Amino acid sequence: MFESMLPDRMLALKKWGYLLFWATMVPLVPFSAMIGQDAGTQNYWAFFLYAVVFGIIPVLDFVIGKDPSNPDEATQVPAMSDERIYRVFTLIMAAVWLVVQAYAGYVFIHNDFSFWGKLGWMLSIGTVGGIIAINLGHELIHKDPRLENWTGGLMLASVTYAGFKVEHVRGHHVHVSTPEDASSSRYNQSLYHFLPRAFVRNFVNAWKLEKEYLTRKGHTNVSVYNELIWWYGISALFALGYGLVWGWMGVVFFIGQSFFAALTLEVVNYIEHYGLHRRENANGRYERVTPAHSWNSNYLLTNVALFQLQRHSDHHAYAKRRYQVLRHYDESPQLPAGYATMYVLAWFPPLWKKIMNPRVEQYYEGEMDQLFRNQGRVNNIQTAA
Repeated sequence: MFESMLPDRMLALKKWGYLLFWATMVPLVPFSAMIGQDAGTQNYWAFFLYAVVFGIIPVLDFVIGKDPSNPDEATQVPAMSDERIYRVFTLIMAAVWLVVQAYAGYVFIHNDFSFWGKLGWMLSIGTVGGIIAINLGHELIHKDPRLENWTGGLMLASVTYAGFKVEHVRGHHVHVSTPEDASSSRYNQSLYHFLPRAFVRNFVNAWKLEKEYLTRKGHTNVSVYNELIWWYGISALFALGYGLVWGWMGVVFFIGQSFFAALTLEVVNYIEHYGLHRRENANGRYERVTPAHSWNSNYLLTNVALFQLQRHSDHHAYAKRRYQVLRHYDESPQLPAGYATMYVLAWFPPLWKKIMNPRVEQYYEGEMDQLFRNQGRVNNIQTAA
């Protein structure tokens, strides 16, 4: 629909598209909370937001189509990078999330939900939290200004995933697309095999990396200098606040939506680097990170919704670039759909592998040993121990 649009017009459209998308999505939270109350169908409407994100948006993504435009590096990127509106919008969305989260806690307590209704509401709000809190937090923790960096930490603390602030920047971005990275899924690995390992290894690795950092600085691990203690302490304050206002069920809501937000993130991690490996050089070191080590997706609607996270190739190659100037690379590995669609596919391993494995194999054509080097295989043939 928009693929033939002139680049300048597309950039202008996206500038306000971020605001337009979320100005449409956020009101759906109170809408889904209220509409079922009078009719007695609130338990069904509790799943509405989840259905919108992973049912309606994938369809609209295909209808609206792709965005091939890139800002001009010389004439547009410097001005766009410094343009205040993009930064202000992320900070406003951070505040909006905290309001939405608190309102959702009120609904969880006061709506006449059954067990399944409560579960659906936590799933829906956790999904929104994964998109706003974690995705927005991801954008901000890469930025140097203290206000943005700390706001990113607060967003992650609001869904009890503070370890991401440390592990993602110092771990994932260093080891991405290697066997050392728990957030890079392997070729032929199912989502169900990936998830528990990602949760555990990323949590443990965050504390390990922080301890190494503090040791280099001459501080002990258990000290006021450990930022993980501070951020997880803020998460505990969130839980305490919800508990003081709404009792133990308030704590249940906070923990439940946090879990589903983190789950959304880890499924996206599974998608972003599936099967892609940095080649191992003769000296045993991995090649440097390039746009070839992340899957790219250029569908306009989900890119606007996710602050261009789907232009993940450029993000990993140039982590400090702001979301509004991330570029599309034709030569990067390309997903067949946006993240919302791929999220659904990932839960069905046979379908996922049928679609994605040929794309990985095509990328590694002639050097399939790269896919199996950490499994004692060459071209998928077992080698001697």
